[in-house]
Amino acid sequence: MPIYEYACQDCGQRFETLVRSDTVPACPQCQSTSLEKQLSVFAAGKAAPEAAPAAPSPCAGCGRAGGPGSCAFG
Repeated sequence: MPIYEYACQDCGQRFETLVRSDTVPACPQCQSTSLEKQLSVFAAGKAAPEAAPAAPSPCAGCGRAGGPGSCAFG
């Protein structure tokens, strides 16, 4: 059963609900079936087994005496 997000056209209530293929969702506040399906926003991430080491800063990160722009990155 997918979860959908809706906005009620009658009362403005926003909600999400599980929807089966044989049912028509209704607003939990006013019971209206005049609904607008909303674009769902979700987060997806990939778990890395190990964190990658941070790259050195390209400017003044190496500690060279010449200051910013004198290192090999510049």
